[in-house]
Amino acid sequence: MRAIYSYGIAGIVVLALAAWLATGTLVIGGRGPGLGETPIVSLVEEGGGPITTALNQSGLAGEPAEGDGVDPHLTIAERQAQTSGTEAPAQTVRTVTFAVQPLDIEVPLRGRTKAKASVSIMPETTGVVKTVHVAKGQKVAAGDLICTLGQGTRPAAVAQAEAALARARQDYDTNAALREKGLQPANSARALEVALRAAESGLENAKAELERTEVRTQIAGVVQDPLAQVGSMLGGTTPCATVVQLDPMLFTGTVPEARIAYAKLGLLATIKTITGQHVEGKVSYISSTADPATRSFAIEIEIPNTDGAVLDGVSAEATVNVGTAPAHLLPQSVLTLDDKGVLGVRAVGADSKVAFYPVTIMKDTREGIWVTGLPPKVDIITVGQEFVQAGQTVKATNVTDAPAAQGEAPAARAAS
Repeated sequence: MRAIYSYGIAGIVVLALAAWLATGTLVIGGRGPGLGETPIVSLVEEGGGPITTALNQSGLAGEPAEGDGVDPHLTIAERQAQTSGTEAPAQTVRTVTFAVQPLDIEVPLRGRTKAKASVSIMPETTGVVKTVHVAKGQKVAAGDLICTLGQGTRPAAVAQAEAALARARQDYDTNAALREKGLQPANSARALEVALRAAESGLENAKAELERTEVRTQIAGVVQDPLAQVGSMLGGTTPCATVVQLDPMLFTGTVPEARIAYAKLGLLATIKTITGQHVEGKVSYISSTADPATRSFAIEIEIPNTDGAVLDGVSAEATVNVGTAPAHLLPQSVLTLDDKGVLGVRAVGADSKVAFYPVTIMKDTREGIWVTGLPPKVDIITVGQEFVQAGQTVKATNVTDAPAAQGEAPAARAAS
């Protein structure tokens, strides 16, 4: 009994499936839409019958396709041309107008800070140090007293020179009075005049030697070692102190030979030290000879340092502005590749046709990509550039003046 029930259920399913298949269409030959298609029920009732009539009345009978608007006689290439080729409807794209802007060309350099000068303050005479007037780390100005040497017999030498000058002047004056009275020949004054001038020079030398016992600095800066000690004997080769000139400070680095043509005296530069200081300066020196080992040229940048905040010997990086170049600031999203793998952008011309422009990236910033190789003003495709090709006619909508809600990058809107 259970088997009869199961077979009955199966039979009903088979009959339902057969009825459903009878409502379909049999396709033979694949000769195109509407060709070789026959209703399955016609295989049972060739000229029609009650089953065919019932299916037609119920609307379940499958009707042969009359075609979907595609000519069955066209080849595959011709069908693709209708849907995606030159005969296809114009592709809709969105463009933004970008104008050329001046791009700062900057050359990065690595180096260190260097004092403008480090001078050993030497006495011009020999003597024992009597007093040291400065300490290490002290700031001094030009003309400040560094140390004093013992005067020794120098004051006596000055007094002797003064007496000799007085005697020579008296002899000259006496001779002049006698010549006026005719008691001395006219040529007798020459020897006395020479003696007077020698006495004057002797006094000046004696005073200068006395002044040399006061050792002064000729530059402003900071006192460093070596520093003389009281009681030590100084001569022409022993310094009283060393003064490091910190204003102006220098940045020393090297320029690669590939960029030496950009280097010019007076160019502005920004220096960032490893300690976080940012200062401005100007290029003050460019070597005319390259280092044989590195093929680079030495360069110096002069930095104002009135407060002495920038120290000597600190590692630093300099960015030298060598001028400007015409370029375009673009959002990175508009860059694409052509069929040959060349980097560029797709733009729309006045004739509504797409053109591909190869570009060269000059600089990558947070605001966008700086590139060269574009016309001064160009309408670049920002949406849909991957779906069009060069030479294709498109329907472009320019959104240069659209609000930020349009979704363009800030760089794109600023470029307009």
